[in-house]
Amino acid sequence: MSSVAALRVFLDGAFSPATVRISDGRIVAVDAFDEHADVVLADDQVLLPGLVDTHVHLNEPGRTDWEGFSTGTAAAAAGGITTLVEMPLNSVPVTTTPEALSVKRDAARTQLAVDVAYWGGAVPENLGALGALLDAGVVGVKCFLAPSGIDEFGHLDAAQLDSALAELAAHDGLLIAHAELEEYLTDAAGPVFTDFVASRPPRAEVEAIRLVIEAARRTGARAHIVHVAAAEALDLVRAAKADGVRLTVETCPHYLTLRAEEVPDGLGRFKCCPPIRDGANQDLLWEGVLDGTIDAIVSDHSPATAELKDDPDLGTAWGGIAGVQTGLSAVWTEAHRRGIPLEDVLPRFTTGPAAIVRLADRGVIAPGAPAHLAVFEPDAEHTLELDDLHYRNRMSPWQGARLRGIVRETWLHGARVYTRADGVLARDGREVLA
Repeated sequence: MSSVAALRVFLDGAFSPATVRISDGRIVAVDAFDEHADVVLADDQVLLPGLVDTHVHLNEPGRTDWEGFSTGTAAAAAGGITTLVEMPLNSVPVTTTPEALSVKRDAARTQLAVDVAYWGGAVPENLGALGALLDAGVVGVKCFLAPSGIDEFGHLDAAQLDSALAELAAHDGLLIAHAELEEYLTDAAGPVFTDFVASRPPRAEVEAIRLVIEAARRTGARAHIVHVAAAEALDLVRAAKADGVRLTVETCPHYLTLRAEEVPDGLGRFKCCPPIRDGANQDLLWEGVLDGTIDAIVSDHSPATAELKDDPDLGTAWGGIAGVQTGLSAVWTEAHRRGIPLEDVLPRFTTGPAAIVRLADRGVIAPGAPAHLAVFEPDAEHTLELDDLHYRNRMSPWQGARLRGIVRETWLHGARVYTRADGVLARDGREVLA
């Protein structure tokens, strides 16, 4: 048995002095602070449960030059994440069949620095066969309501959305939706960031979210909205939840920390869909975080090569934010600026995303849970340099930014797998199949 003690351990939503006792990779007890524990954190450090990120694109196999399991899970560990859920695109093949899932699992083997679960995909071609994907071990299936940008992953229309939700309801399965409607989108061109933002207006999100809510209401299925950027949609979400619709939503660090009016023109590393919106919208998103309307803050880590991202024409640059390593520090920086305590945002990085995918023993420090821990120094500041990043393609919208909070260590199944000083120490991550 080993033990880790700290004067501030995040337990049941608050910081308390405690000692975490570990045996065979699991937490066996949480008791009083013991100054003689095997590991005693410094006074300026806090002990967190390992974070959970349910929205990560690792793109392997097929587009491993964009990221890959090796670099992507290393970056996750450096961000304090111990469990991630990998998206069904942009790998080749896309994860829309059990056979494709098997190919992806073979690619992941021996590379994982953290635990990994998988999403499947719902596309027009596999409706009626979603149960087989669930049986193969995915935690749910993802659909798009507008073109995904990848030819092999088509989007669903309103009737197909109903069909997918009805099918999943029979299995108590989860559908997650990229909620934008094509009819409200216009073509973007040129380097001006606010022109790109205008091409994907809030109404595209609001009407798509309304569509998902009503389909979930009719079918009784579980539905989840990914990467909510338009705060105008939050009142719809609040009303749906109050009505008993089985709905959860997430937002992302880039929407909570970056503001469209401050984004430089012609830099593809800031492009994502839906887009980063303005400061007034961001204030309302923060209200949604604090009142519980937003269930999770996850990265939507979606990297690509510099060749694809560095195009100054925001109409043709590849969309996607690289952020799996920096989410906690970026959000904590903004939360601190707003006077929001760390403990008020931590549930959105831990128990919130874990609950969405029904991994109740993740994101907590409690007896019986895997001994997944992160040592975080909340008051330390650092300037994010490209050399700090573990991504295959080192770019970030926060590069050069002054960030608050440093992940010093990450523990997986009771053992250190990452330290800031030495990087990744082990590849002992496991698959998590539903």
